[in-house]
Amino acid sequence: MDIVTSTQVPIFYGWWQFSVCLFAFLALMAIWYHIGKKQDDFGQVWLALSILCWSLSGLVDILFHKDLGLEPHFKEGLTSIFSLLNSLFILRSLPWFRYLPKPLAALIKSNFWPFIIGIPFVFALLPTLHKMFLARTAAIISELDVYYALLTLFFLGGVLWDSFVKRRLPLLAWLSLFTVLITLLAQIYKLLDDTINLLLLSAIFKTSLIMLFFALALSWVKELIETVIPQPHQLRLRFLKNKVPIGKNNFQVALGGFPGSEDRIVQLSPALYRLFKSFAKQRITKTEGWLEIKPKNFDDSKTYDINDHNEIKRLLAALLDGLFGKQGWTKEKHFIPLKTTLFEMSELRERRIRLLIPKENIIIENN
Repeated sequence: MDIVTSTQVPIFYGWWQFSVCLFAFLALMAIWYHIGKKQDDFGQVWLALSILCWSLSGLVDILFHKDLGLEPHFKEGLTSIFSLLNSLFILRSLPWFRYLPKPLAALIKSNFWPFIIGIPFVFALLPTLHKMFLARTAAIISELDVYYALLTLFFLGGVLWDSFVKRRLPLLAWLSLFTVLITLLAQIYKLLDDTINLLLLSAIFKTSLIMLFFALALSWVKELIETVIPQPHQLRLRFLKNKVPIGKNNFQVALGGFPGSEDRIVQLSPALYRLFKSFAKQRITKTEGWLEIKPKNFDDSKTYDINDHNEIKRLLAALLDGLFGKQGWTKEKHFIPLKTTLFEMSELRERRIRLLIPKENIIIENN
């Protein structure tokens, strides 16, 4: 049993970690090359590099047990460096995540983030290098990568949870928390120097994290598909009938035609609901269906349909908040395409605007 423990299990684990993590690195980079590169999104690259660090760590285990002259302290030092780099790359990927927890978002997106993650990395790396070349064995030095990993788990757990919840994938959110707990337990066993349990837990949490990274990539692809703004003829608009008790208002519209999704319910304010309904009524009842926007120097004797352009902007923002969440859309990829899909301005610049959705695609249940 001692022979198996000291040779076969670590070698098997080293080969497993080297081959599986190398494959995962190449697969994530392939996904990024085909999709993420076009989006200028490098978060996946950093996650892939973090997995590559695990692969290189497995290679170190293999070489150490092949009697190639690696001293134990040098092997431990290399493993610690790759562990530190793994944590650094994961932390480096977080600013690229679309959904971040509110308490952490400002910190992760700030200009100080590279210093927040870089300074602890340097303070952990320098003693590790000192140990490697001077054969120091102080416990506080050998566990510095563990403390840096705990910092990583704190941020990673919150970001993974928010990413999956905001993409309406709650089961994956709970699985991400479970994986973080398993990873935390593995770090505790590393401090206790329990080799067999550490190898087992390391295999479990590394496999689980790799699968979560792939699930995250697929959820990102799913979101890209679902947030494509359809063409006007593909959209369906339904003003829902008020089903709440008398005296209360429920101003909701249902939008259909988005790929991979059923009709999406959007809650609007009374004013925006009335404005949107005015567009729909004009589209259904009038041949041209134009609404007129009040000019700056307006005629008091005339009543206008829309007070100013900002009302249109507020309506579009409210629709996007309901469709994709307040942090799930951008001006270039969602606001402008939705405005182009929903509305048409008069070519003569007469401050006239109308809805582009075909009248047969509009239903007003509470007319």
